[in-house]
Amino acid sequence: MKRILTIALLLCLAAPAAAGGRYPETIPLPNGWQPEGIATGKGKSFYSGSRATGAIYKGNLKTGRGDVLVDPWGGAALGMKVDRRNRLFVAGGGTGTASVYRAGSGRLLERYTLTAAPTFVNDVIVTERAAYFTDSQRQQLYVLEFGRHGRLPDQARTLTVTGLPASTGFQLNGIEASGRKLIAVHTALGKLFEIDKRSGEAEEIELEGGDVANGDGLLLHGRRLYVVQNQLNRIAVVKLDRDLDEGEITGHLTDSDFDVPTTIAEKGGFLWAVNARFSTTPTPDTEYDVVRVRR
Repeated sequence: MKRILTIALLLCLAAPAAAGGRYPETIPLPNGWQPEGIATGKGKSFYSGSRATGAIYKGNLKTGRGDVLVDPWGGAALGMKVDRRNRLFVAGGGTGTASVYRAGSGRLLERYTLTAAPTFVNDVIVTERAAYFTDSQRQQLYVLEFGRHGRLPDQARTLTVTGLPASTGFQLNGIEASGRKLIAVHTALGKLFEIDKRSGEAEEIELEGGDVANGDGLLLHGRRLYVVQNQLNRIAVVKLDRDLDEGEITGHLTDSDFDVPTTIAEKGGFLWAVNARFSTTPTPDTEYDVVRVRR
């Protein structure tokens, strides 16, 4: 009996620690933040930018706590990625800029003027050799080609994307990379395209099982591609073939906490989606959050 009571006591004492070790279902961002992008970094850190001010928030996925890392600068912070050198690359929306920060300290390393208005530099993917930014108003990408040891370039180059159908509305949005190819979603058409990194030639990825209407942020895990469908409050799961020219929508991830999610990141075996709440008129008191989603 004494042994049983001792075991029970140990289990009771361990229970709070186990509960505290779980990831929270949602993580609050500052009121009035107006987020759009999210990225994960070292440890349990995550980053989310403000599309209204260009500020960047850094938080902890385990504790749910955080603080402003980069102060407002009058710009915009949309899609973002952290590379293995712990640099944070940020798309600047209508400002036509790309910013690169030190992810640990928030120190600005470089800010590039990619193009002039009208433009909407929307998202970014970082590979070992370069960072690629999409423009949702132009059929082109902007490329930061790294030098030796990942050195940032003096300026970006423009890569014209050919082979895309003519369309109105938002064009290329979320972007991923695999080998010599890039994968991008065309928001207005609800389609995926593979793009040659060198030539910029685009070819449609033939999809079975539907389309990716309102496609926004992308995340590639092996040959499984997650496509955020913002206004539809869901994430399409696409199984790609080896050549990336065909895919099948095998299902959709949904969550009762979704409120127009835009982009996702991965950490701890979960997806983390940020709610942009585009259908809610923003005020200084409007609440925003990050949602944990099971893969």
